[in-house]
Amino acid sequence: MLSIRGLGARLCDQLPRRAMLQAGTLGLTSLSLPQLFAAEQKAANAAGQTNTGKAKSCILLFLMGGPPQHSTWDPKPEAPAEVRGEIGAIPTNAPGIQFGELMSQLAARADKLCVLRAVSTDDNAHSSSGYYMLTGRPHAPPNKENANPGPPNDVPNVGSVVGTLLPQRGSLPGAIRLPSHIFNTDGSIWPGQDGGFLGRNADPWLFRCTPASADFKPEFHLPVDVPLERLQLRDSLLNDLNQSFARVDRSKELERYDGLTQRAYDLLASPTARAAFDLAREPESLRGRYGNTQFGQSVLLARRLVEAGVRLVQVNWYRGPDEPTDAPCWDSHAKETERLKNVLIPPMDAAFATLLDDLSVRGMLDDTLILCLSEFGRTPRFNARAGRDHWGHVFSVAMAGGGIRGGMVYGASDRMGAYPKDGLVRPEDITATMFHCLGISPDAEMHDTQGRPFSISRGQVLKPLLA
Repeated sequence: MLSIRGLGARLCDQLPRRAMLQAGTLGLTSLSLPQLFAAEQKAANAAGQTNTGKAKSCILLFLMGGPPQHSTWDPKPEAPAEVRGEIGAIPTNAPGIQFGELMSQLAARADKLCVLRAVSTDDNAHSSSGYYMLTGRPHAPPNKENANPGPPNDVPNVGSVVGTLLPQRGSLPGAIRLPSHIFNTDGSIWPGQDGGFLGRNADPWLFRCTPASADFKPEFHLPVDVPLERLQLRDSLLNDLNQSFARVDRSKELERYDGLTQRAYDLLASPTARAAFDLAREPESLRGRYGNTQFGQSVLLARRLVEAGVRLVQVNWYRGPDEPTDAPCWDSHAKETERLKNVLIPPMDAAFATLLDDLSVRGMLDDTLILCLSEFGRTPRFNARAGRDHWGHVFSVAMAGGGIRGGMVYGASDRMGAYPKDGLVRPEDITATMFHCLGISPDAEMHDTQGRPFSISRGQVLKPLLA
């Protein structure tokens, strides 16, 4: 947050000493905004861009914890009771496809969805399997719970790749995460959420917010006591400082720093950028359809952000303060059926279905890719606490829009929903397909901060999914 105060004692060059200290703090220790703009400069070297992609942007819905495939995208009505559970299957508007009965709104829009039913990480730990899903690279070692960022597991998040390779549109960052980062049980951060070995400049911007709260005010805003005129005054001050510095040092690094900092001010001063976060501009009826939950309003905010030019928005179903310790989020180790009915599936179903409708009405669905995924699925059989445990051997992912065929299922699990039967999909295949839909060649190479090349994907584009 910018801190703009009154002018104090002046230095010999007529620049206020206090202002110089504050501007120096802005430039040297609060670089989060300028760093975001470094990604755009790298876009000029994005040789991997193609003209094949139909999508201009992507919304990634991450259901942290691992939804049970049996009660959502891949019901098993013919399986034994201890496998199929109490939640039945319902037909969808796509012939021959069934969803779990609690997903009635999505079932009515299955003609817009492509469901991958044989996704596998073979990793049963939240953070390491999540790293695989968010980067397209397996964690070393697998099955590592409470894993943290750092070598050798520092492959960049898919948002970092997209935000770096695609040209930035407007003043907003190329990639954004909201409303919170994903963290382990001990409070530490999952790997695979940042720029990794691309450097901090490539981090997707994290917006910590509670958009369903009555007093919602996102992290991105000017303080109430700092009108735009005072921001512009600070901008003018920084220009004076830079001119003073330039008389001493004409290096390219200073020029780069000056440009990135200027973009930070442009972002804060941009009415378009600020308006993108103003959910009050949406009709109450539409907000109600998305659902008055943090997830639902975050999905609506994601739509506003891609509409304003953001390339990729990752919406996390995160562990809020009211989550139970024995089964937080979708980690349904206990009382799974009760939580699915009362807490989990209805808000997900409403938000995802409304997003499909909203994008369609606005003419945005064809150029907005949607992915709904998680780190893994759940065990075929219930445990003694009426829940299911971690299962990375097979689970489901849903895709829509942005060049993806609707009304289809790709791959299948076995009759117990335990292992892939055919059409095995690995996370790297999902990232390769996502990049392709966004017009980025999966074979494209990037370079880390040491100049070393790496391929953005090792997977295969799932061509049967493409419209």
